[in-house]
Amino acid sequence: MPLVTTKEMFKQAYDGGYAIGAFNVNNMEIVQGIVDAAKEEESPLILQVSAGARKYAKHIYLVKLVEAALEDSNLPIALHLDHGDSFEICKDCVDGGFTSVMIDASHHDFDENVKITKQVVEYAHAHGVVVEAELGRLAGVEDDVNVSDADARFTDPEQAAEFVALTGVDSLAIAIGTSHGAYKFKGDPYLDFERLEKVGKLLPNFPIVLHGASTVLPEFVQKCNQFGGNIPGAQGVPEEMLRRAATMSVCKINIDTDLRLAMTASVREYLAQNPSEFDPRKYLGPARDAIKGMVAHKIKNVLGSSHTL
Repeated sequence: MPLVTTKEMFKQAYDGGYAIGAFNVNNMEIVQGIVDAAKEEESPLILQVSAGARKYAKHIYLVKLVEAALEDSNLPIALHLDHGDSFEICKDCVDGGFTSVMIDASHHDFDENVKITKQVVEYAHAHGVVVEAELGRLAGVEDDVNVSDADARFTDPEQAAEFVALTGVDSLAIAIGTSHGAYKFKGDPYLDFERLEKVGKLLPNFPIVLHGASTVLPEFVQKCNQFGGNIPGAQGVPEEMLRRAATMSVCKINIDTDLRLAMTASVREYLAQNPSEFDPRKYLGPARDAIKGMVAHKIKNVLGSSHTL
């Protein structure tokens, strides 16, 4: 089965009241853990690559890993560029085999964001690739994305509808309270569902994307800290909030931090309990298993995409 775009995925997810997981990949073990979970759960899948991942692993290695995952699983998989910040990087990924790209020009003003996004849409659509854009800015840090609380802003629903009409974009990431990284909330977690509902009414049947949507599962934070880590006070988006969003207009939920925490917690535990071990396979194998278990849980209990194929 070849790579697919997200078009049909999102249509089915919207109609079915579930979301597709978009999981960030950086190496072989992460790809294998995610894909094995999706295969068992019979779920469609988006594997996404950030600019930081392309710098770390190289574009060609990541594409070939995803091609191997396709052959191994026979799942419908979309390969997506996460947070492309320029036309050039989006073009590079379109030309390099990606089936979906995100142009994130949200750091520009509205008119410039429209201009850049429209340029990417025109090029990508001419090559059969779909485009995600962002309106509003999420606080937090993830790879090369670093937005202060002062610079973060929620998405205006009317402006979102205007943006989609002007650009022809295929999906839109909006800001309703999520943020990047492991420290998403200083107080009680909050998502602006009223804002999301208004966006859904102004953009009927249009797929909305949630970035910064890891839960920062306490079991992994606790394990990291137990075995030498130092990440106190980490807090993510409660899973029941994400499940509610998935029943609304949200068709794609991005998950990265939870992957990192699951993997790191497992590696820390293994090395602490086996101090004489130095074979990477011995600690990366359990880390892969931890990712698989976490992703299967997300597919079943948060995304709702289990057994939808």
